[in-house]
Amino acid sequence: MFNVLEARDLAPGVRYVRIEAPKIARRRKAGQFVIIRATSDGERIPLTIADSSTEEGWIALIVQGVGKATKTLNRLEAGDAIPDVAGPLGMPSRIERFGTVVSIGGGVGTAIAYPSAVALKEAGNQVISIIGGRNSSYVLLEEEMRAVCDEVYPTTDDGSYGYHGFVTDKLTDLIEEGRHLDFVLAIGPIPMMKAVAEVTRPHGIDTVVSLNPIMVDGTGMCGGCRVAVGGETKFACVDGPEFDAHQVDFELLAMRNRAYAGFENTRRDEMDQECDRRQLLPVVPEVTA
Repeated sequence: MFNVLEARDLAPGVRYVRIEAPKIARRRKAGQFVIIRATSDGERIPLTIADSSTEEGWIALIVQGVGKATKTLNRLEAGDAIPDVAGPLGMPSRIERFGTVVSIGGGVGTAIAYPSAVALKEAGNQVISIIGGRNSSYVLLEEEMRAVCDEVYPTTDDGSYGYHGFVTDKLTDLIEEGRHLDFVLAIGPIPMMKAVAEVTRPHGIDTVVSLNPIMVDGTGMCGGCRVAVGGETKFACVDGPEFDAHQVDFELLAMRNRAYAGFENTRRDEMDQECDRRQLLPVVPEVTA
């Protein structure tokens, strides 16, 4: 069992969960992930490690409650335990001294972009960060990003905070201002990563995205996470999750990710109804002798 050391809200439906996992913390590198089961009979879900401490023996995850499994995980509190945490899995981020790099995080994608931004800064790069959200509530880890990056640009779709527009709008501004960019790392929703790829493609900027396909075992055995990159089939769990953004077939990735949408919606609705039913149950007074 893996003890939950800390759990707190970061945004509506988004939780920071810190877990005691000393062996994983010792081996983990930026870009790698774990596979978790929140309950012994639950679904396996891949989550990128947002932070860790080798000295204190913990890893941190940032979880957006979307389906039954992630909502179950987000109900855990400090003192609870998770039965299964496997990792670290996947290939580490490509960390080099590129020059000037832009780390882009969309929503909870910032949780994945953050450890790579730290590693890129430690490698001697000038690091620019663009972190976006639907509104101010969904701009995550700004303070942490400012602590490690040379420049940080929060963006919101509705203009409630920071730059009014998408992360791609801010990236386009930087390019049109004449900033020389050597490397871009983008992590977030599929449409966002695809849009970033189309912004950088005409300028020949080396661009990497972290893919989030359906994944089961995390070892390359099940084939659930296969993606098309440069006309070849790759497995995100062992070949990725980071790939050349200009070579990814985003249309196929989006189509495969929608394969179980109906089933996931049904399970989520069943869970919400069960929660509502429990809240309506009368409180039975405790019987004392």
